[in-house]
Amino acid sequence: MHTWPAPLTELYPREPDPALRVNFIASADGAVTVEGVSAGLQGPGDKEVFDTLRMVCDALIVAAGTVRAENYDALRLTPAARAWRTAAGLPEYPLMVIVSGSLDLDTEQLIFSDAPIRPIVITHSRARAADRLTEVAEVVALGDDRVDLAAMVRLLHERGATQLLCEGGPGLLGSLIAADLVDELCLTVAPLLVGGGAGRIARGPDGPGRRMRLRHVLTREDMLFLRYVRKTRLGTP
Repeated sequence: MHTWPAPLTELYPREPDPALRVNFIASADGAVTVEGVSAGLQGPGDKEVFDTLRMVCDALIVAAGTVRAENYDALRLTPAARAWRTAAGLPEYPLMVIVSGSLDLDTEQLIFSDAPIRPIVITHSRARAADRLTEVAEVVALGDDRVDLAAMVRLLHERGATQLLCEGGPGLLGSLIAADLVDELCLTVAPLLVGGGAGRIARGPDGPGRRMRLRHVLTREDMLFLRYVRKTRLGTP
């Protein structure tokens, strides 16, 4: 049986300071999806890392387009994961946060209908939430005509959620990078060549590069797991 060099909770720890971590998977040639979804990129070890990152976070942030494209389920953790969180003094479940400018969301999707705790939908003041959405989620408007992501991060911190995890999609990651909010990137590289027109993990406005430091490289059966942190943040020199 393959083992990691240390427990995943030590390899992907909660940070002592507030941090926004993003988790993505891409092929060896940079494709973020296979036939439109990320599932075709998954492989050995990927789900263990994915589940660990969810277990140790305070809030999971996902764009509405990713919720629709990947048909997100409710944020339900395994009994073992919930026990770990309880032992660590954390709430049993992380917050589920959905970023949506249009509020085009299906309230019957499991992310709402089977949610263990009420999701938060972050939008802007020009969007108008239908009654059906406010019945299943807390809707918060931040920003005039687009979501103010820095305000979202501040709001979550005020609510005690300091360890933030974003799972996409590329548009949201690009906006987070542009707003200089990303502290850590966890990138899984699948041993596949995809070609075609699949996009990259981040899409957005051009801007300066942000220097990262490589914290670790893990492998399992040709899958590659990289962890980068901001060079000037999270205790890096």
